[in-house]
Amino acid sequence: MATQYEVEHNIKPAATTSHRRRQVDMSTFTAHLHTLSPETSSTTTSSNPSDPSHHNNPHAVPSPADTSALFRLLQDQMGTLATTAPTEANRAFLQSLVESLELDVERPPVQIEGVSQEFLDGLDRVPRKTLKADDTCPICAEKYLDDQYCLVVELPCHGSHRFDLECVGPWLRGKGTCPLCRKEVGKKKAVVVEKEEEEEEEDMDGLYA
Repeated sequence: MATQYEVEHNIKPAATTSHRRRQVDMSTFTAHLHTLSPETSSTTTSSNPSDPSHHNNPHAVPSPADTSALFRLLQDQMGTLATTAPTEANRAFLQSLVESLELDVERPPVQIEGVSQEFLDGLDRVPRKTLKADDTCPICAEKYLDDQYCLVVELPCHGSHRFDLECVGPWLRGKGTCPLCRKEVGKKKAVVVEKEEEEEEEDMDGLYA
């Protein structure tokens, strides 16, 4: 299955295998998430009971063991990157992510609180021409411009919180927070009705009373 990276750049999967030295490879994480996420199963579940994607109860929550395994996959990937971190700052950052995931591994949440794929696909893309030569992804520590097809996203929490989409995607899908400031980024803002609009509605109701 093509990744969002490959879809947006219209390139074949094989073309992405050599453009990066360090990168998050979360195909196993994504596959496991697809078996647990109600959002995914509601849109792709097969009606064939023998199909692995089939769910007898689409509203069932994942088991603690399955959820723990999901976060372990994410934790292991961040830990692997930490062992080859090019700087102490990057290693420390990755280790902080590993440590924060330990609670999710030991005491997994009842539901996965990550963002939806729709939210992930809708994140603001950072134009290549606005990136500086030394700008790097906080997770993989690779320079964005070293990648001919870089796909950089900016999180809504802060304009400087930018990541390679392939790196930050699994974290956002699992945790739903910015890896840097840990603010929730996928929550919908409450719609506030202006007072004038409320008064106008009351006046209109009075005309038909």
